[in-house]
Amino acid sequence: MSTHPTHSRPSAHSEHASHPQHPTMERHCDVAVIGGSAAGLAAALQLSRQRRGVVVVDDGTPRNAPAAHMHGYLGHEGVAPGELTEAGREEVRAYGGEVLSGRVLGVHRHGDGRFRLDLTGGHTLVARRVLAATGLSDELPAIDGVAEGWGRGVIHCPFCHGFEVRDQRLVQIVTHPLGLHPTPLFRHLTDRLTVVLHDPAGLDEGVVEALAASGVTIERAEAGRVLTGPDGGVSGVELGDGRVLEADAVVVGSRFRARADVLAGVGLTTTAHPTGAGDVLAVDPRGETAVPGIYAAGNITDPSLQVLPSAAQGSQVGAMIAFSLAEEDLRAAVRHSGERADWDHRYAGSDRAWSGNPNGTLVHEATALSPGRALDVGTGEGADALWLAEQGWKVTATDISGNALARVRAEAERRGLAVSLVRGDAGDPAPFGTETFDLVSLQYGSFKRTPDQRGLRSLLAAVAPGGTLLVVHHDLSPLSGPVDVATQTRMYDPSAFVGVDEIAAALTAEPDIWQVEIHETRPRPAGAASTHHVSDVVLRATRRTV
Repeated sequence: MSTHPTHSRPSAHSEHASHPQHPTMERHCDVAVIGGSAAGLAAALQLSRQRRGVVVVDDGTPRNAPAAHMHGYLGHEGVAPGELTEAGREEVRAYGGEVLSGRVLGVHRHGDGRFRLDLTGGHTLVARRVLAATGLSDELPAIDGVAEGWGRGVIHCPFCHGFEVRDQRLVQIVTHPLGLHPTPLFRHLTDRLTVVLHDPAGLDEGVVEALAASGVTIERAEAGRVLTGPDGGVSGVELGDGRVLEADAVVVGSRFRARADVLAGVGLTTTAHPTGAGDVLAVDPRGETAVPGIYAAGNITDPSLQVLPSAAQGSQVGAMIAFSLAEEDLRAAVRHSGERADWDHRYAGSDRAWSGNPNGTLVHEATALSPGRALDVGTGEGADALWLAEQGWKVTATDISGNALARVRAEAERRGLAVSLVRGDAGDPAPFGTETFDLVSLQYGSFKRTPDQRGLRSLLAAVAPGGTLLVVHHDLSPLSGPVDVATQTRMYDPSAFVGVDEIAAALTAEPDIWQVEIHETRPRPAGAASTHHVSDVVLRATRRTV
């Protein structure tokens, strides 16, 4: 386990960076999901539950953003779209999946078969599989007032909004041949329906005649604009000849464009939808596109999908991606870990990632302790572990990265120090063996969440009776604000990891076992440059002996 100098990361790192944050960063994962709405999050949930390294990149532009409520989703009827999204994010994070605020600019194939995603801010994400869940864009007719009322008083879907406008005055503006498709449904919801044939080209006159015969008022005229009342709601439609049709809501069908431009770099293009009203990205029954390894789900593949079927399709495609990865790993006779790959890449170069100095807070807190057995969880390049060994501690150091441990081994040999090295993550079964320690140190990092809190329980269980737990995290409050996704991508998701406050809550929940001595935010000790994190959150607790 190791940590980046500007973000809480899964493998704690005890060292300060020797230089400010690099302007760009490259991360690795099993699956990159482009788009964090229903389809993308449902797929990410399936994959994170399969212990795959999943990173969702979301630019916060869902198709249903204008809508105040979501309908037809069993168990979530009437919920605001943002509430469902936030709940989905938390479910994904509960299994260690990350949701990043940012934007994907392009996707390209790596020489080894993986894919490189270029992100805003100059960052890069490398993935074995890619899922595009970017949805579609609605192209609205150029009629004044339509765009302003879209998703509120101007609607298009009888299943999404029909019940809410039942028995009201509806004016439907038909702008293309597919426009009459939902009209029979709206006719059933209200007997006060007027259809304006703004552009009659290509319409089935038989359907028009049937509607007129059933009592629907037909206007063969252009719509000039949608009118609003004093309360800002729709009040009517003004026709080109100046007449006004009173209305409580307006129905307008859009044309649609699949948001697939980011896939142009791998040669993927959209295909025309059979209705002629737009285009989609074609996929096979497993959700895979014409480019092996790239999948798609949600409205990008089918404009008719509401939120519930979009989530269902995302869940199914996520399962297919999991099968694809498992079969590939089986052929290679490996159990691949996206988390390990990410951190091995970080330590693959020849340059030191950190300053080589021990964390000042560790030095301050540990100097007052009598040397004994110490566990350095997420040692990184080992500055803290080596310092403890020099002070007479018998040190065990763990990290998820084999490359990081190789650096610790080489430096320990150079200094003539004895440090036991264990490759693993706090979330592994029995990650620290059966031994307990007089000092358990977790510096500038955390580990991925799981609903059973395995990693947290293992961390606490490693502290011997009378021993000390010392946790130091970055104070991330300066980074809690929104991200301008057009220019930057936030490259880590702290909410996917167990944080210091969660550890503190577990300790205070067992006052008979733990005595919390310090839980405070303090200025970071001198030692290395840091342009973002100037304060530390320090948690120190002692396990009671009785």
